Amino acid sequence: MTVTTDRNHLETSVFDELTPIVARTDERVRMELIDGKLRSKAVPDGDHGRIIQWLLRICMQSRPELFLHPDQGLKAQAYRQGRARPDASLAPADAFVGQGEWGDPRPVLMAVEVTFYDSDTDARDRVEKPRAYAETGIPVYLLIDRDSCEVTVYSEPDGVRYESARTVPFGKTVALPDPVGITLETERLKDWVR
Repeated sequence: MTVTTDRNHLETSVFDELTPIVARTDERVRMELIDGKLRSKAVPDGDHGRIIQWLLRICMQSRPELFLHPDQGLKAQAYRQGRARPDASLAPADAFVGQGEWGDPRPVLMAVEVTFYDSDTDARDRVEKPRAYAETGIPVYLLIDRDSCEVTVYSEPDGVRYESARTVPFGKTVALPDPVGITLETERLKDWVR
């Protein structure tokens, strides 16, 4: 089995073979494939999990026909050659039924990432993920940035990038644009940062 190519990119098929092996050997790491590069994410801490719970409740109250799917892997990027695992994806409740670990991203209205306190956060959540989700056509990307205590809402994907990005500090109100159509009061996020 060849892991890399002459361009130092991991092939999707190799990634799909390696992911279950890594998961069995180290349960503290989750794997992703973005831009042909193998990436790892730490398993969430308690505050990270609480932020997802907070957002899940808001989404269920505001949009009961949808569900915030935590940790569902998505086939991401152009031609679905990437594998991304958002912290959560807002989509219809049955959107991923029968699809396995890496689901079709077409029903996803919003991808959510909550930053980790690790060295890869900047590249992964602030650079690579917005590009990957925009290439995939996911209408809204919500980044809850615990390092800067800000929320950034990316929208209007053009197939390469998001044309709109709005950043507000924790404590401000932020509207998630259509097709999400939810308003977030972000004051509570201040309770879940270091």
